[in-house]
Amino acid sequence: MAGNGKFADDFSLTRVPQEARLPMWEILLVRIGAQTALSQLMLGAALGYGMTFWQAVAATILGGVLLTVISLFLGIAGAKEGLSTSLLARWGGFGTYGSSIISAVIAIGLIGWFGIQNGVFAKALNQSVNGALGLPLSAVITGLFVTLIVVFGFKWLSWTARIAVPGFLLVVSYGFYHVLRENSLTDLLSSPAPGPAIALGTATTMVAGSFMVGSIITPDMGRYCRSNKDMFWIIVIGTFIGELGVNIIGILLAHAARSSDVLDIMLKTTGWLGAAIGVLATVKINDFNLYSSSLSITNVIDTLFKKKVNRGLVTLIIGLIGTVLSAIGILGKFQGFLVFLGVWIPPVAGIILVDYFILKTSRNLLDATRPEGKLPASAARINPIALVAWIVGFLVGYFVQFGIPSITSLLVSSAVYYVGMLLLKRRHVVIVTEANHGIK
Repeated sequence: MAGNGKFADDFSLTRVPQEARLPMWEILLVRIGAQTALSQLMLGAALGYGMTFWQAVAATILGGVLLTVISLFLGIAGAKEGLSTSLLARWGGFGTYGSSIISAVIAIGLIGWFGIQNGVFAKALNQSVNGALGLPLSAVITGLFVTLIVVFGFKWLSWTARIAVPGFLLVVSYGFYHVLRENSLTDLLSSPAPGPAIALGTATTMVAGSFMVGSIITPDMGRYCRSNKDMFWIIVIGTFIGELGVNIIGILLAHAARSSDVLDIMLKTTGWLGAAIGVLATVKINDFNLYSSSLSITNVIDTLFKKKVNRGLVTLIIGLIGTVLSAIGILGKFQGFLVFLGVWIPPVAGIILVDYFILKTSRNLLDATRPEGKLPASAARINPIALVAWIVGFLVGYFVQFGIPSITSLLVSSAVYYVGMLLLKRRHVVIVTEANHGIK
């Protein structure tokens, strides 16, 4: 199966073989690209506008630690097995049909993000030509541009990141330098919040929620890693540059400009070229949104209809759908559902991590087939305990107004799944023992 050819399938339904694995720096660029974009800078500015510098940094660290832990362990599982999140879910607690449900939910969320980010990109393009194109046509142009990048596979994501990541970091660094030249760093570090106050719990939720889905789909890029060591450094460096570094710059920019409008700040400090590069950096997130969505959809089609379809072709279709929806403005009303997904998706990570690293229910099957680069011949059809744990985690995270909802949903689902699987195992042992003793 071709990995990086024309209309690349990118091993969507198989393990990524060792010979197709990539150097650490290529994957690192894609990871940094997913974390260093205008949306991340906007998050930092939003925190800085409503908090002191040190309060905002504390929120960034608290939320970032959670994201780092989830990303690291899921990434290590993906790197070891060479599997995407969707396939990992098959042998990570959910079973074949359960993983298709997970894949569908992730795909819907990512297509939604694709549409929203494409709207930002299209708006910037339209503004750059003084409205000559109109927003719908701009959305079609930008949506097709990103879709064509993703159609050709992970290698093209890497090439895009090589251009966009350095450009974005240079522009942000110049803007930061411009701000420091006109403001005292000591004053910025000690100044009060310019805008309405944001509570620490709310701010931490904002940080954790901003990249939670990105953390859960870490195996989609981690499966290309050559070792767990590579995965470790990719996550750590990506977090320091993307999560902590860009957030801190956004915080300081907000304090200096006394505004949370990042695009306006970029225009004032770097001009239209800088703003354009900043918005273009949105492509780095959007191409990975579409890429992971295509992996999820191929898993759904494979499990439900027993058909193996080319991931590149799937990308083209869902990219066109997302582009059309973005052009007609439907996805502008999708943000409420995405907030809903911010609590709905984290339990998936908890269940996979508990199953893969603690309970190890399918590790013997994965271990036996890994040396040959194959997948196990079978998997459980569906695991009701995983689905119940998922729903319970979501309900508690959504309705219990305490702590950080995304963390609450993840922890509750993990605990419910762990206890439920232990009780099931104990009941199975009791039944077998009774049968061996002739007890009915």
